[in-house]
Amino acid sequence: MTRDLTVDDLVLAGIALAAGLLGAFLLRMLLRWLAGHAKRTRWSGDDVIVDALRSIVPWAAVVGGAASAAAALPLTRTVQHNVNQVLTVLLIFVATVSAARVIAGLVRTVTTSRSGVAASATIFVNITRILVLAIGFLVVLQTLGISIAPLLTALGVGGLAVALALQDTLANLFAGIHILASKTVQPGDYIQLDSGEDGYVEDINWRQTTVRDLSNNLIVIPNGQLAKSNMTNFMRPEQQLTIMVQVGVAYDSDLDHVEQVTTEVVAEVMTEITGAVPDHEPAVRFHTFGDSRIGFTVILGVGEFSDQYRIKHEFIKRLHRRYREEGIRIPAPTRTVALQQGTVVIPPQRTGEDVVPSP
Repeated sequence: MTRDLTVDDLVLAGIALAAGLLGAFLLRMLLRWLAGHAKRTRWSGDDVIVDALRSIVPWAAVVGGAASAAAALPLTRTVQHNVNQVLTVLLIFVATVSAARVIAGLVRTVTTSRSGVAASATIFVNITRILVLAIGFLVVLQTLGISIAPLLTALGVGGLAVALALQDTLANLFAGIHILASKTVQPGDYIQLDSGEDGYVEDINWRQTTVRDLSNNLIVIPNGQLAKSNMTNFMRPEQQLTIMVQVGVAYDSDLDHVEQVTTEVVAEVMTEITGAVPDHEPAVRFHTFGDSRIGFTVILGVGEFSDQYRIKHEFIKRLHRRYREEGIRIPAPTRTVALQQGTVVIPPQRTGEDVVPSP
């Protein structure tokens, strides 16, 4: 038996509910203040935690106020039980969503800090979020008195059928996990596939890898295909790399002078151009007696793959200008063409300029 509802009961219930709402408001203001302090710290994980607490703590205060208000009212045992279950399920739902946000945010923070430039490996973030939400759903069922054992059995049988139907999708999922776990490719790396596609890895999610090329276009590659491809990663084991520029000078050139001038230009470019490696040791290596020139290779150091185009551009301009100032000649390929009784005869050597026969 329950007693009759009185004005005092309504007043107490109203006070309890109002206290819960006031507590939620004050806690939200406090957490907003904490969020401002968290943004000034170097670690981004505290931003994620405070943001999640701003969602769950005020709701917990509201649920607590509602539960106190329900307890102050003369409700039957069944109604009281149902009200408590509803409030508990609501609190579990809010806590699950907040926990999923916190854990996924922390995973994103860790992957971003370890993966390099503009990294966002969402495959781990999505898997973490799904696992936390699934656990929260099972807890809700258990709270409502629903046995989860038959559900788990059904999920096991159904999961086998789903796995057979989604072989390609699961293959891409596990390929993406393997790629990230083995650290052969990470978001921010510059890669080139044997099929010709190249660019910066933007993201690796549960199905595909997104690559942004130097023209700012997105290339979408299934994880399974990426795992099977022959691939060059220009940022591992280290980001710095060397590039080679082929140069040739005339046979009458003083090679010691050529080496000295070229070395000075390399040192100048390495020091003054953004993206170069200032401590790179200039390297000039003669290697070929060509048809009309002596060929050699200049080795330059660059900070990362995309810097090579700017550094080559500046090096060639400065080297050409310096060679003209020093009187060093870069000969063009030449070929002698002789006419004999209307037949074009091309000697094997290249000794002069082209002579084109008139018709």
